[in-house]
Amino acid sequence: MNRTKLLLALLAGLFVPVAAIAQDLPDLGGRTIVVVTENAYPPLQFVDPKSGEAIGWEYDAMAEMAERLNFEVAYQNTSWDAMIQSVSDGQYDLGMTGITIREDRKEKVDFSDPYMHSEMRMLVRAGEDRFSDEKEFAAQDGLLIAAQPGTTPFYVSVYDILDGDESNPRIKLFETFGATVQALLAGDVDLVLTDGVAANGYVESTGGKLKVVGGPLGSEDFGFIFPKGSDLVAPFNAAIASMQADGTFDALNKKWFLDYKLGQ
Repeated sequence: MNRTKLLLALLAGLFVPVAAIAQDLPDLGGRTIVVVTENAYPPLQFVDPKSGEAIGWEYDAMAEMAERLNFEVAYQNTSWDAMIQSVSDGQYDLGMTGITIREDRKEKVDFSDPYMHSEMRMLVRAGEDRFSDEKEFAAQDGLLIAAQPGTTPFYVSVYDILDGDESNPRIKLFETFGATVQALLAGDVDLVLTDGVAANGYVESTGGKLKVVGGPLGSEDFGFIFPKGSDLVAPFNAAIASMQADGTFDALNKKWFLDYKLGQ
């Protein structure tokens, strides 16, 4: 065998076809996994106002993982404010709602590997012309920002935009992310901070009533959360790796961020 043929043979032994990667996954034996979500982050997960059905990127991803890992899904719904603690307490097996992987949260729950990367963005009404970035917003005392307590947008609004005072009266707190967007649309607040994924989803789903201004305010990775010590972390990480490798996540991104039109 000449040198070229030997090299090709060695390379062939090093690379495993993607299909084989997808098949070589743990088998959870058909067990039921209770998944909790907020249904308030289009296009990740939300209730379609036309059909009343809970749909989105994360629902499709979870359905695919159920097929690959052989488990059944039982969905529950809760507010963001209660989600991390309820998963930590073992009320649910898994939480999904575009949850940013953060060190302080790791003290309460275990995270999967990241399944999506996003950037924090400024969501405003389409006709907003009083500010175009975070500095201009901060300089105008009459402008208000909506946030959920304990979320990444809350801390970004306090420490990266305003004065670091968590009780700053310019911050209006809401229980759900959907409520912050409704307050923005109603003119009760002037800015909602959210990850770029949700921001793009709301711009699309509101038919141009909202827009994104300014540049990214830091980046974040999303992961699923589990009770500490959960035996599901490793299988889900394997499924995430296989879906990244075979293009499944790319296909979901195209479906939900490019092709999907709310209500059509």
